[in-house]
Amino acid sequence: MPELPEVEVTRLSLADRIAGARIESVRLGKPLRWPLGVVAEALVGRTVRGVRRRGKYLLMDLDDGLLLLHLGMSGSLNFAASQPPAGAHDHFDLLTDRGILRLNDPRRFGAVVYAPGEDSAQAAKLLGRLGVEPLTDAFDPAAFHAGLKRRHAPVKQVLLAGDLVVGVGNIYASEALFLAGIRPTLRASRISRPRAEKLRSAVRDVLARAVAKGGSTLRDFSSADGQAGYFQLEAMVYDRAGLPCRVCGAAVKSIRQGQRATYFCPNCQKS
Repeated sequence: MPELPEVEVTRLSLADRIAGARIESVRLGKPLRWPLGVVAEALVGRTVRGVRRRGKYLLMDLDDGLLLLHLGMSGSLNFAASQPPAGAHDHFDLLTDRGILRLNDPRRFGAVVYAPGEDSAQAAKLLGRLGVEPLTDAFDPAAFHAGLKRRHAPVKQVLLAGDLVVGVGNIYASEALFLAGIRPTLRASRISRPRAEKLRSAVRDVLARAVAKGGSTLRDFSSADGQAGYFQLEAMVYDRAGLPCRVCGAAVKSIRQGQRATYFCPNCQKS
């Protein structure tokens, strides 16, 4: 599933190229997770002002309203001067005078939703409960620790929930907890202020490095210009069950948490 680094890499790979583009037509394929929210023809003639990110959503600002794009479990965007004929999994084409933006999504959990503004009901429904952005100054150490103290769930589940800090998905939660030396099953409320600060720094470090590496390509993720990511090649614990820890040599363990695989080193992450 594309996580914050993959979404940010996607944004960086298309934002400059599509800014200023005029929409000439829109093609809709099979229904996605949510409807577009406006007739496709209503987007024709509008201009793309820029592309931002909020959590795992891309916000494409238009001269009138915005499009919120989500890659779901398996989606990817490609922006090119031309595209081949749409295939079975190509569900949205935005044809502009600078190229064609295509959403490919085999599982159709992704979405493209029009909203008249970021403060509109349509946008608030998708963005209103998101936590702070981890790569900004809003990710405050004291507030993060206070939020952890209010949660009695395992810390990894709290990170994944997205309402305390946004965009820390399964891969990067496992990696950040390893870097911080915290067992993923530890109750969030038991984490001390110093360890919370260490975890905060680890989250920021892991996400920033993942963006720099182009994200993680585990199956078919690529940026909007077709580039694969390489962060998975330096993962410390994720998807390394049974392999020796890169730090201490102990076998990496895997458990299930909330129907997701969690990876950790039982020696480096004792508590």
